[in-house]
Amino acid sequence: MEKSIDKDIENHDPRDPNPWLAMYLDNSIPINNKTKVALMRDNDSKSGTYLQPIIRIMSKITMFFIHVFKFFFPKLFNSSKVLHRILSWGLKNFVSKDANLLIFRHFHVGSEILEFIAANIEGVEVKTSPIKPHNFKDVRDDIFLDHDLNLYNFIINLNKELKLKGKTVTKAEKLDLSMITEDQFDHIEFPNKWTNILDLRSAIELFTPFYQLFLTANDFERASNSLQLDETIAIYTAQILGTPGHLGLVNNKHPMVPTSTYSAAYRLVLHGLAAETLHEILVNLKQGKSMDGIMTPES
Repeated sequence: MEKSIDKDIENHDPRDPNPWLAMYLDNSIPINNKTKVALMRDNDSKSGTYLQPIIRIMSKITMFFIHVFKFFFPKLFNSSKVLHRILSWGLKNFVSKDANLLIFRHFHVGSEILEFIAANIEGVEVKTSPIKPHNFKDVRDDIFLDHDLNLYNFIINLNKELKLKGKTVTKAEKLDLSMITEDQFDHIEFPNKWTNILDLRSAIELFTPFYQLFLTANDFERASNSLQLDETIAIYTAQILGTPGHLGLVNNKHPMVPTSTYSAAYRLVLHGLAAETLHEILVNLKQGKSMDGIMTPES
């Protein structure tokens, strides 16, 4: 879409507008431009149009039978190492270049957001464990599982520190944005063979049953429920920035009321979008811009 955007605009048919062209041109939601191009192109892919509905139905049916199987044999097939080898192989060989970009970026963006929160709460020290994969071999190091564990451990350790020291998350007098990167994520080349056709949601739907099969029930449930922590992380950031403006961009909410694991794939995409928009707000602040009612540090 990035290369043909001028052509798409010239060929715009008011009787048959391209919805993804409209979303690409719209700037009401803050998001990294390369991410936006990849996401709109991913939405407009043939895989997303034709394969995704079939894969989604197959995934739900498979998950139901795995759910029954795990009830009777909870410890059989539990192996995070095997799971991540499958994920690494699948990402490299069957997932599209755009979808891989969105997946890899998410780990970097998520790590930087947690680092931002940790660095901007005065009088509290919380160690973070950044996950920033640069190749498919890095995926084998349990990064998907560790991503969820890091999030929960961060919230637990942060609030233990806050309670111990009698502090709360408040507006930072001077923001530390040193950990927020502004690049367009050009340092990783993803494969683009004829087999790399799966769009993001199709890939997630296809991988979710493997996730359910090779993880314990606790790990799988925790991973699904972690998506609703988007609201928690957004609230911490709003308290630090002193503005609730970006909270309206969060769709995964109410972490104290868990929802069905069968909707995990869709919510995972929303989770990625929430992280990207929040990260872009921080990037704009670092660049001295005003975004969604958030004033620049200089103001």
